[in-house]
Amino acid sequence: MVNSNPETVSTDFDISDKLYFEPLTLEDVLEIVRLEQPDGVIVQLGGQTPLKLAGPLAALGVPILGTSPEAIDRAEDRERFEQLARELGVEQPPNGLASEVEAAAEAASRIGYPVLLRPSYVLGGRGMRIVYDEAALREYFASAADVSEERPVLIDRFLEDAFEADVDALCDGETVVIGGVMQHIEEAGIHSGDSACVLPPYLLSDREIEEMQEATRRFALELGVVGLINVQYAVFRGKVYVLEVNPRASRTVPFVSKATGVPLARIAARLMAGAKLVDFNLPEVIPTQGVAVKEAVFPFNKLPGVDTLLGPEMRSTGEAMGIDASFGMAFAKAQISAGMELPSEGAVIVTVNDPDKRTVTPVIRRLHDMGFRVLATAGTARYLRARGVPCELIFKVNEGRPNIADRIISGRLRC
Repeated sequence: MVNSNPETVSTDFDISDKLYFEPLTLEDVLEIVRLEQPDGVIVQLGGQTPLKLAGPLAALGVPILGTSPEAIDRAEDRERFEQLARELGVEQPPNGLASEVEAAAEAASRIGYPVLLRPSYVLGGRGMRIVYDEAALREYFASAADVSEERPVLIDRFLEDAFEADVDALCDGETVVIGGVMQHIEEAGIHSGDSACVLPPYLLSDREIEEMQEATRRFALELGVVGLINVQYAVFRGKVYVLEVNPRASRTVPFVSKATGVPLARIAARLMAGAKLVDFNLPEVIPTQGVAVKEAVFPFNKLPGVDTLLGPEMRSTGEAMGIDASFGMAFAKAQISAGMELPSEGAVIVTVNDPDKRTVTPVIRRLHDMGFRVLATAGTARYLRARGVPCELIFKVNEGRPNIADRIISGRLRC
């Protein structure tokens, strides 16, 4: 195993016969290959970084076990992926490609704002951004460091208020087993690594889940995946769209494995070594016992002054999970495990934009009925009071004193 993460000493020391504490660069990996003379190299269990090494390693004669470098490039290259989805008849958000700003502005105008800008071969959502007008798009291209003909930017219509979902699956090139369909709890636009998710989904219809499972099977078989595959979808107004296909293990694999009791990574490694899925006697869709919730863990308390606003670029540094018979209890366990305090009394501040007021009202009414004081900014307070939810008025930061920030600084309110 090659892993330069300091934590690898405590997590991986007994997993492999040898552990190389080296960076995942082409030169370092080639040197290890020269020393060890392995029968093959597995690249799909280490995230995006080793996946990017698959092509160069294969070109230099290193055998890649599992999914071929050609299939990896077909899924990772934005232009080839768009063609793949079109051939399989899987819907994508309206999109375009651009390697310079004028073409990007023209594509965004045709697609319609807001748009999501995504570079090819990104790691952890790096460089992704949601823009709402042409000025922000031009600013993005002015600051983007690595946009070229070889590495164009994919411009997607951003589906506001959509639900996102992840599907993890095993494939041996002939058969596909669905490991799990996870629904994100945060709305679209938050990186999958930062979003809480629930397995099985709690708000998606059976038709939508089956459509995602079938599309995942088609992607896996068309690409000739051997091992693991992760596909990300968005469900917008009852329609399923594919966002991206990752022919590798996702960060959700440990979560799905614990929730189902099936060791996906171990089976994937066996498949890459030549075993077949029929040997493992698995159902087409692996069931879960109860409900499992994954929650991200953030470093904000240890890094004062950092921007805590979540978006397409990943910010979490870990994750925790909760399992129970009900979604509510599983979610509560995940929050507690992630270090989030769940108060049973006190005050709650609510300030939301107009489209979200209707959705948040039942939640605030429930909190009021549980004994919480409700403080709301002017527009939200008017809306809540008109619907019979008592609340106190609190100023926004630019409206007067004492405002939300004053209350937090004084210690009367906690974030």
